[in-house]
Amino acid sequence: MTPMLIIMFSTVLTGLSFHRMHLLSALLCLEGMMLTIFMGLSLWPNQLSSAPFTAPLIMLTMAACEAGLGLSLMVATARSHGNDNLKALNLLQC
Repeated sequence: MTPMLIIMFSTVLTGLSFHRMHLLSALLCLEGMMLTIFMGLSLWPNQLSSAPFTAPLIMLTMAACEAGLGLSLMVATARSHGNDNLKALNLLQC
């Protein structure tokens, strides 16, 4: 199962590096990376035959907070700049 997770993570990382035109696509790629890590952490105790850890639950909580923060930032940028293109954002401007 581990090679499948590595393939999924590298596919999402490739998507993040090539499709960074819109903020929404970058956020979706980051969410895919977090879900891949969550699946890896969920399957890890099963492979070790030990008690389940709380790390997947903490990771899922952090991913939900990251998704909420990312969507609120996207709404704020869409309201202030009129679109979600990353090239339209000028971070050096006051």
